[in-house]
Amino acid sequence: MPDQEVENNRDLVNIKNWLCKQPHLPHDVDELLLRRFLNSCGHSLERAKRTIDLFFTIRSNAPEIFFKRDPWAPEIQRVFQITDLIPLPKKTKENYKVFIYRLNNPDLDMFNFLDAVKTFFMLADTRLTEEDDVPSGEIPIFDSANVSLKFISKINLSVLRKYMLYTQEAIPIRLKQVHVINAPAYIGKIHAICKPFIKTEVAKLIKFHEPNSDTLYSDIPQDLLPDEYGGKAGTIEELKRYWIKRIEAKRDWFLTHDQRWLVDETLRPSNCQDDRADKVRDLPGSFRSLALD
Repeated sequence: MPDQEVENNRDLVNIKNWLCKQPHLPHDVDELLLRRFLNSCGHSLERAKRTIDLFFTIRSNAPEIFFKRDPWAPEIQRVFQITDLIPLPKKTKENYKVFIYRLNNPDLDMFNFLDAVKTFFMLADTRLTEEDDVPSGEIPIFDSANVSLKFISKINLSVLRKYMLYTQEAIPIRLKQVHVINAPAYIGKIHAICKPFIKTEVAKLIKFHEPNSDTLYSDIPQDLLPDEYGGKAGTIEELKRYWIKRIEAKRDWFLTHDQRWLVDETLRPSNCQDDRADKVRDLPGSFRSLALD
């Protein structure tokens, strides 16, 4: 067995042993997920421990996002209908996984921000616990073609804050690039809402691409994209149907894990405090409070 594999397995045993000794954390955690934490933290055991703790702490403090997740529920089915949340089948030559997220319906009256975030993380959980082929990095592409200024009024600031903290500091991935394509002239107004929650190092990864431009292809090979974007990955509908079936097949897991992956704060050791966990608390849902925060 190669030395690196021996070391990785030793790290996995160590993190499992550590987790079993944490009275406040859940112990029924998929081995694949633990490997992802170690990988995304550069096999630093201390970083992995802090990230695992924050991962479960945020989930426990965001029941509106991570509880009552039924893929068959009408609100989740509506998200499936009006959005396209698509991990693409092939990775870049650097072994990065690419995604496209977009609204396929410009009628924002049908869009619910909380339901969309909940569904977004249902897809993420499906990948985190089922895909053995762990990529070296992740590249989301947000297509804003159907995003109007009305979108600002749909944003729930409390949910946005938890979403940003979780995706930047707790979920076991390595974010490599972020692309916003078909960016309208007013995208800066929407970006300004998110900016207070974006870490400096993440902000540097974001690139905006104007409508009808081909600047995306300098970072992402066009062949990796769906047919509708001039690529060879298959149609959006085919890719989307595949992932909806994957999520729906995991229904029993979703219906049980909101109770199994809880943090019991009454059992938290005094040496396991993390200042970042304070950020999880609800933010009053007004734009005025955002400016003062």
